[in-house]
Amino acid sequence: MSGFRVVTRRNLSYCPDSSPLIQISLNPNSNLSDEENVTVTVSGVLNPQEHDWVAMISPANSDVSKCPLNEVLYAETGDLSKLPLLCHYPVKAQFMSNDPGYVNCTKKECKEYKDGKCLTTTCSGSLRFHVINIRTDIQFVLFAGGFDTPCVLTRSNPVNFANPKQPLYGHLSSIDSTGTSMRLTWVSGDEAPQQVQYGSGKTEPSQVTTFSQDDMKHAVLPSPAKEFGWHDPGFVHSAVMTGLQPSSIFSYRYGRRTWQICTPAENRENRGDEEFCRMHKLPGSISVIEALTDEVNSGKVDSIFHIGDLSYATGFLVEWDFFLQLISPVASKVPYMTAIGNHERDYVDSGSIYITPDSGGESGVPYETYFPMPTSAKDKPWYSIEQASVHFTIISTEHDWSEKSEQYEWMKKDMATHRPMYTSTSGIFSVDKKFVENVEPLLLDNKVDLALFGHVHNYERTCVVYRKECKAMPTMDDYGIETYDNRNYSAPVQAVIGMAGFTLDNFTNDVDSWSLRRISEFGYLRGHATKEEISFEFVNAATREIEDRFRITKNPSGEFVDVSQIMTHFAGMAVDEANSER
Repeated sequence: MSGFRVVTRRNLSYCPDSSPLIQISLNPNSNLSDEENVTVTVSGVLNPQEHDWVAMISPANSDVSKCPLNEVLYAETGDLSKLPLLCHYPVKAQFMSNDPGYVNCTKKECKEYKDGKCLTTTCSGSLRFHVINIRTDIQFVLFAGGFDTPCVLTRSNPVNFANPKQPLYGHLSSIDSTGTSMRLTWVSGDEAPQQVQYGSGKTEPSQVTTFSQDDMKHAVLPSPAKEFGWHDPGFVHSAVMTGLQPSSIFSYRYGRRTWQICTPAENRENRGDEEFCRMHKLPGSISVIEALTDEVNSGKVDSIFHIGDLSYATGFLVEWDFFLQLISPVASKVPYMTAIGNHERDYVDSGSIYITPDSGGESGVPYETYFPMPTSAKDKPWYSIEQASVHFTIISTEHDWSEKSEQYEWMKKDMATHRPMYTSTSGIFSVDKKFVENVEPLLLDNKVDLALFGHVHNYERTCVVYRKECKAMPTMDDYGIETYDNRNYSAPVQAVIGMAGFTLDNFTNDVDSWSLRRISEFGYLRGHATKEEISFEFVNAATREIEDRFRITKNPSGEFVDVSQIMTHFAGMAVDEANSER
């Protein structure tokens, strides 16, 4: 059930006439490690059904018997999936039929004998759940009735984690453009300050913060974040490592693990080797994160940029832990820079420019806690940073961008966005015309070469475009790569890169002339930059094949610069764990 991530609003009770023989056993059944595959065995079942299912519940003492009655409580987040719904969020779930022997009862056990004959035979089956340290005890619940009429058959005993205070899920971010400092952020069940050790014996204590259920928002209806989707986030630790050298390798340690990374290049006019990537969610996020991990481990990646819609937790807070664990192979090794999106920020009466319930009541609080960026103040999540020859400007389309607003005035100097200005995907929320009217002139005025967008879940590249008109077209170079010549600047090139894992959007049949390339496949955008040129490749994460190439050049000679030997990565991502149990 790769799509399973929601809970129901139904009154749940124990199934009528359920057998007292039914049991759930776990292996291991206590002191779970930080990452564990738990075998869940259901036994004593008299009449196994195809739609029997097991849910992992956290915390273990959650009450699934008293639920609100209205399914609109989750539909308000924008996810209208017809999926199983429990009143308290099940972290994961699987059908028992994932074990083929369960329904067929190939694993039989006699429970009652008389005169040497078996009178009562029961059936059993086993499932494996991938579990990570989410600090609170967990429990497994067996349901009958499928998702439409679920009832509880039995529960397992609670199972705990061996070290709920363990420092975990560290991720790096740059704090300025010098390459001499790096922020490390991690999660722990311990509110006492912890330390990061780095370089040649340096240490830095952590600053500790968290957020509570009271920080979450709700409107007329209870929100996931405030009510049924709440999960204790533990404590978020953050420490800045200083005195580093740009483009240099150094080691750091927090908790039980040591990592080796390379700092970004400093901003120098004669230096510029920069590349980019992009991810998203289930199920494509797995192939994307695996591909990015290989890229990072190659030593050719400088940075990843994740531009909005990160975990898609939308108020189900435990999703953030799984997201942080998923990205740790890359985020612990290179700067992982982020932007806020509608699914992190938007909610009624929260100050968002769009009054949709897309964040499920989170209203930016978990995002800003888990991902402290070099912003000017709380809930002003726009910032700029330079790495090598690239100037990145990160804005929030969810905060006021209208003319004369604080962010608008700041945007006059720096440019980047999340909601697209151009997309061939239908949808009433895909493009905001007022946003285009206000911000597109700023792109032109500041001679922005390239604008990258998320929000729409596919890949699309435009001509040199302004006000829906192509001002220039790329030409094919000797290597078969479409090349935009920006020596005589006329307008930006724009690209939607929202194809990193959550879902994929289809394109309409009616395509405007400004749309040059459209791909609806999971993947990421890989780029390389010098002072005079920036080149990109769209990589299909599943096949690792390059499905689109383009470059923007200011090279006076117009000659092609070979970028195949050096990679650095820029990403707009929204990632979550995906496997057979979700």
